[in-house]
Amino acid sequence: MARDRQSIVKMSRREGYALHPKAHKALVRRNAQPGQSSQGRIRAGKASQYALQLREKQKVKRLYGLLERQFSNLMKEAGRQPGQSGQLLLQMLEQRADNAVYRAGFAPSRRAARQLVTHGHFLLNGIRVDIPSIRLKIGDSLVVRPHSLKTDYFKKLDDVSPLPTEIPAWLKVDRKKMTVSVTNVPSREDAEPDINEQLIVEYYSR
Repeated sequence: MARDRQSIVKMSRREGYALHPKAHKALVRRNAQPGQSSQGRIRAGKASQYALQLREKQKVKRLYGLLERQFSNLMKEAGRQPGQSGQLLLQMLEQRADNAVYRAGFAPSRRAARQLVTHGHFLLNGIRVDIPSIRLKIGDSLVVRPHSLKTDYFKKLDDVSPLPTEIPAWLKVDRKKMTVSVTNVPSREDAEPDINEQLIVEYYSR
């Protein structure tokens, strides 16, 4: 399965945005782009509109862990549906199985959630699933497999990935039963607040 193996910290520095929890400290220590000195950062001029669109697209693509073709195809699908393309794109990204696992607090990052799904630790409506990009719909239920509950990861889940203070309204999480249920469609407010999806729409509309 194709995936982006670049350093998440370097990618975060490139985008000027923490794409992973462990990248926050790295950005505080050094927020210049990889290979760029502080003097080079000062000399940088105002970014063009195209550069802003490109960086926003790259930021969101990397935030959710997609490759270019996957992201482009998702944008095309959003553009074919009625409604605002940018918001539909974010809705589809939020509905990915790996993102739902992350949002529900079963993984400390989307990368970790992707790995959990890929390794088949979850049942989707009673059937083992190993496709992180599968899109969840209302009524779907993700359950940690009984065999996986015996692993050290899930035995120590509260230490590895504490339950988030806020669970998205479209998900219902039962930590004791290790289940995640989809009760609604994600709204724009459920996605990251500091995403400018209009810039992404403009990028693909060129």
